[in-house]
Amino acid sequence: MKFVDEASIYVRAGKGGSGCLSFWREKFIAKGGPDGGDGGDGGSVILEADGALNTLIDYRFTRRHQAETGEGGQGQDCTGAKGADLVLKVPVGTTVIDEDTDEALGDLTHDGERLKVVQGGFHGLGNTRFKSSTNRAPRQTTKGTEGEERNLKLEMKVLADVGLLGLPNAGKSTFIRSVSAAKPKVADYPFTTLIPNLGVVKVKAHQSFVVADIPGIIEGAADGAGLGIRFLKHLVRNRILLHLVDMAPWDDVTPAQAAKIAVNELSQFSNTLGERERWLVLNKIDMVPADELEERCQSVIDALDWKGPTYKIAAISGEGTQTLCLDLMSKLDEKRILLEESQEARDAEEAMRIQIDKEGRERIQTYRNTKRAEAQASKEEDDDDFDDDDYDVDVEYVR
Repeated sequence: MKFVDEASIYVRAGKGGSGCLSFWREKFIAKGGPDGGDGGDGGSVILEADGALNTLIDYRFTRRHQAETGEGGQGQDCTGAKGADLVLKVPVGTTVIDEDTDEALGDLTHDGERLKVVQGGFHGLGNTRFKSSTNRAPRQTTKGTEGEERNLKLEMKVLADVGLLGLPNAGKSTFIRSVSAAKPKVADYPFTTLIPNLGVVKVKAHQSFVVADIPGIIEGAADGAGLGIRFLKHLVRNRILLHLVDMAPWDDVTPAQAAKIAVNELSQFSNTLGERERWLVLNKIDMVPADELEERCQSVIDALDWKGPTYKIAAISGEGTQTLCLDLMSKLDEKRILLEESQEARDAEEAMRIQIDKEGRERIQTYRNTKRAEAQASKEEDDDDFDDDDYDVDVEYVR
């Protein structure tokens, strides 16, 4: 199935049914009085998170969705049927944004969680509602109100405890293959990973965490180069980032330069995301001569002015990965306990996630606006170059 993590849709709630104008007619009863019933409410549109889904491809081709309209009221005080709500299934981890106001309406982060995005119209009133001691034969009714409508943007972000950050061929996919049962593509050329991959790392019995591997980022990724601008957002929900650095690069970029590029692009995409807890993982140490290993590792640490946790591993052979996974599990357990016990910690985590989401959307919107401006400028330039005289044709009429 094709991986689609963004989709724009139009949703409209159902209109409320109109009230009925009716009077009771029965043999031997001359003036039975009003008996017009109310209409039914219009159906609403609801988004529901479904753990069985992992893509928004269904909404790439079907963009318009409308709930049922409420039925009109009937005589004998019969109320019209309510329009059925329209429930749209989306993957867990979907953010819902109003495209017209750029307002984030909500996040669906748990299986079965629901979010009402547009409210159905209110029902109209039948003439029975208007009878009184002074108005015994009312002819007033009201129409049902229109349902709400919205243009929505759906953004799916993978849910994982740990996210992998690094340049192409840093060994991220190899790391996931080494520590989990996931089998992402691995090859000796850049950008073998084109979509995010998830792997479940089982540390001990009943202890595991999820790792997310995103496509490698290159210099300029935050401005749209490569695949970075599209997939950096998938690091938003990760609690810890693992920054993998290739200690035996295949090109002229040194490990220190590669490490700085990744950090710079992360911070440019979102300053808040750049402040997220990050561990440095120096990979492919088995491919570095023993007498050069310490010097290369220290060059990366010095270039980043690194003070955080540092690990040296060889993902392909598994060297050092067990220690790293055990430490990750311990740290994630500490974070989980803290979030369960402290409301302040939960509020701070939520505020950070919202801020990262906001900064990421602003960066993506800036990139798209720049591309539109460049396309418009290019079109205008092509129009200026067009000269009607260049296409004049001499026509000779023969009788």
